[in-house]
Amino acid sequence: MLERGDVANSWRRERWDSLRLLTPNWQSGLPGFPYDGGDPDGYMTSAEVAEHIARYAAHVEAPIRTGTEVTSVRQVDGGYRVTTRTGEIEARTVVLASGACNLPSVPAFAEAVPAEVLQRTPFEYHSPAELPDGGVLVVGGSATGVQLAAELRRSGRPVILATGELVRLPRMYRGRDILWWMASSGLWDERYDEIDDLPRARRLPSPQLVGTPERETLDLNALTAMGVELVGRFATLRDGRALFSGGLRNVLSLSDLKLGRLLGIFDEWAQSAGIDADVGAPERFDATDVPRSARWELDLRSGEIRTILWTTGFRPDYRWLDVPVLDWNGRLRHDGGAVDSPGLYALGLPVLRRRKSTFIHGIEDDARDVVELLSEYLAQRAVSV
Repeated sequence: MLERGDVANSWRRERWDSLRLLTPNWQSGLPGFPYDGGDPDGYMTSAEVAEHIARYAAHVEAPIRTGTEVTSVRQVDGGYRVTTRTGEIEARTVVLASGACNLPSVPAFAEAVPAEVLQRTPFEYHSPAELPDGGVLVVGGSATGVQLAAELRRSGRPVILATGELVRLPRMYRGRDILWWMASSGLWDERYDEIDDLPRARRLPSPQLVGTPERETLDLNALTAMGVELVGRFATLRDGRALFSGGLRNVLSLSDLKLGRLLGIFDEWAQSAGIDADVGAPERFDATDVPRSARWELDLRSGEIRTILWTTGFRPDYRWLDVPVLDWNGRLRHDGGAVDSPGLYALGLPVLRRRKSTFIHGIEDDARDVVELLSEYLAQRAVSV
């Protein structure tokens, strides 16, 4: 196992100070290593996640080479040559487990933002204290966007949140964590080959959730109550003016509709599973408040906005992968983790084999399946030699 930094490097080096997992601690178990702390319903900090992973690595005696950055993987006779900054390794098979969140995804027009406006991504942001005084434009309404918008607003700054498609979820539903419902109802176990629109499922933003001791819901209504201003998707930049989509009302209505459908699925499952008496009564939540007159544009030269925080998602970094297996968008071509090159496999990508693929507790089933595919490939090679 090759790791460019320390064990759990991204959790140690590439997270903001206040970050906590979206999943409750009882869902953070790894194969043969369940959560054993005293707060199963809490949410780990990034430092606690790093320690959890390090303990697991020690527990399974994982053969990890830390400080070993891979600079190239290329196909050769009999397998692959993996080049690192400390040497080369010949391998019959390779598993790419570098994840899908290696680089921030920032629109090209960010280059035209006026120089006096500071720009940051979640990789560079650590706390409000690092930013200049004044307004902040947070771009992106997924989990990262709403969490940082709330944190910045609590710091006393004026905050504008520009959002496009979003996934709205309450933290708690009928007395249970919403992710308990996702897991118990079986939705998270839905396989990739059972999903109607798999490319879309893999592109969905992370749900609007936050892990706090109070188990609070952090949706757009909560942000509005805090004084955060909502605008539509940041569509483009022209002559120093940010232009926002006029489709905010439709985006919010669609997210409310999808939430209602999801809660209906949970209610039906609870009834069919015979647990209605064990959980609270069905709930429905207020529709998202739509601003009466959301701005369509914002002059970034006026001084109203001093910082732009791009929470517009992440993308994988395969600059070191010298095998022609990427699509036009720079993403791996694979079928449930079997990459489009013999003996090459992947783990840790969105909906790799199940909806839960990118969550800590979701890796076990995926890993088992991918290892089985890898073993079958090696067995077939042995027979053909």
